[in-house]
This record gives sequence, structure tokens and C-alpha cells, in this order.
Amino acid sequence: MVIKLESVTKIFQPGDAPAVDNLTLEIEEGDTCVLVGPSGCGKTTTMKMVNRLVEPTDGKIYIDKEDISKKNPIQLRLNIGYVIQEIGLFPHMNIAENIATVPRELRWPRQKIQERVDELLNMVGLDPELFRNRKPSDLSGGQRQRIGVARALSADPPIMLMDEPFGALDPITRSYLQNEFLRIQGKIRKTIVFVTHDIDEAIKMGTKIAIMREGKLVQYATPNELLSAPADQFVVNLIGGNYSIKRLHLIRVEETLKEPFTVSPEDSLDKAKEVLEKSQLELILAVNGEKRLEGLVTPSSLKKEGDRVGDVMDSPALTVDSGATLNDALSVMLTNGEGYALVMGEKNRLRGVVTLNAVMEALQGNEK
Repeated sequence: MVIKLESVTKIFQPGDAPAVDNLTLEIEEGDTCVLVGPSGCGKTTTMKMVNRLVEPTDGKIYIDKEDISKKNPIQLRLNIGYVIQEIGLFPHMNIAENIATVPRELRWPRQKIQERVDELLNMVGLDPELFRNRKPSDLSGGQRQRIGVARALSADPPIMLMDEPFGALDPITRSYLQNEFLRIQGKIRKTIVFVTHDIDEAIKMGTKIAIMREGKLVQYATPNELLSAPADQFVVNLIGGNYSIKRLHLIRVEETLKEPFTVSPEDSLDKAKEVLEKSQLELILAVNGEKRLEGLVTPSSLKKEGDRVGDVMDSPALTVDSGATLNDALSVMLTNGEGYALVMGEKNRLRGVVTLNAVMEALQGNEK
């Protein structure tokens, strides 16, 4: 669905400066529009006006050409998913009941609700058998945030509003959930309004970025356009330095994968030495018949006592998921002082390896 704001203004108290000032903006169907700017710039107010949690003082908002001021606000909100930073799960309900909140309001049949709950738990990477009957207090922050996303998707709304959904998480969990959401959005293609104060998150998550300042729209552009042609010095300062590094948010590791040399945990050490000699990374990966990663073998591994690869292999640590960006991969490499990151798909299946050379080539391409 297309969201269109026409000359929208919001003044909370007479005499106050507008929180949102004459904002005109169009969000195409399937786009993720990220609203970004300093505190008090009007980004959260703008998002809340889309589902009428805040009413505009002036101007109009349309969803698929329909003026939302003429719609019942409760019915409007039942068709818009809403994800907030603190999630707001109901503590007395189990996970299945939390996810089913909106379908129950819409009076879906019980069987349909149960099937939808399990479908969504699988979609966000949580086993229904393990998580369906747990309470929110039993989950980690990252797991609760995934449940929040599942709940927002429960009635399959065409529009989602996301208010700093990953802001309260540690950097590793945050990066993982960003990538998971990008993977899900690649399949479901919702129209999303996403609020953040983090320009790096905006560049990574958005198909369009709306930069706001003191209630006004400063620039509305794709991430690439924003980095190539910032509108003014305010945008330049908001983006900060290292434009080439920031462009790494726009490249998925899947685009630069290399096929690694692999062995089976059951293979002999002689075979491992033979394969290792062919590898330019000074490591090979041990995978089972389903391409699930079991371990890695380096020259130091082969100095250990043992008869087969499984006896000497080390645990893999430098991994990123298949939805990660080159910026994510570079962060893992720099943190661990290695020149590679292993790219993992669903069910711990090895997708490939991304190397520091691939990142450097991307950086050089960005500078041209």
C-alpha cells in the first residue's frame, strides 16, 4: 500500500513551534522508509500520525488514496503492524497468546490462529515447540524483540510501523535481528515506516531515507543517493565521515561469496593436509553431508593428536548470517583479527566465505 502525507503539520500546544512542519512525503508500496534525525526532529510524531495515535493539526494522510481521517482509528490500527523498542508483550500471556492478539480481535478461527502463530515463530527463527507456551519473562531481549515482530505481522498487515525496534539491544543481537528482518522483508515486501536516530541503521535498513530537522524534511533519497549527493551541510554532518565504509551497508555478503575448501569430519588428516595446501586462506571447513558446519581446520589444528578431521578441528567463531552486509563482515574480521568471515544460512548450513580482500575490493570500487 502507498502512504502519502500532504502538507502535514502537528502543533501540540498553541504557540509552540510545530513538531512536524508542512511535511509532504510519499512512501511507495513495498518500500522501507526510514525517518532519521536528531531528537525532537518530528520523526516519531510523523510515524504515529500514520496510525492516528497522533492526529495532525493540518494536512492529510492517505493510504492507497483513502483519507485516514475518515476511517475508524481502531479498524485502521488493526491493519497496521506496530513494533516498538520496548516491545510491550503482555507478561501474563504466553508467546502464542501474545502473537495471536490481533487475529483474536479479528475473530479468526482457532485453527487458523494456531497455524499462523507457528508459521510466524518459524519465520523469526524460534521453534514453535520450544517457544509457543513460554512466558515473555523466560526469553532474552532479542527473543522478545523477535516475538514483537511476529505479533506485528500476525494478521498479515500491508503496513508496518517500527519505532526504534532494535535500539535497546546489544550490538551483536542488534545486527543479527536487523539482518533477520531484512531477510523477512525480502520475502513479504511490506510497506514500512521505520524510525531511528542511527544513520548507519537507516542506510542499512532503508530503501528510502527521510532526513528530518526541526519538523521539516531536509532530504528524501535512496541510501546510495544520500551518500552520493547529501542535500546540505546538516546532512553531511549527520552522515559523518567514512562514506566508503558506510556504503558497505549496501552490499550483502551473498554478493561476494567464495566457495571454501571443505572436508568431512570423518576424513583423514592426510586428506585435510592435501586440501589445506590448496586453500589461500590457510583454513578449510569441516562440513557434514547436509553442508552443516562442524568445525574448521588450520595448520595449527593439524599439529594436534588424532586420526581424523573430527579429532583435531576447532570450533568456528567468525560467522555472519547470510543476510549480513559487508560492513557486518568487516566488523567481525576486525574484532577477531582475521581476514575472513564464514557465511551461514538456515539450520547452520554453510553458504560460503567472505574475505577481507573482497571487502577491500568493494571499498576501492566505492571510491571510484
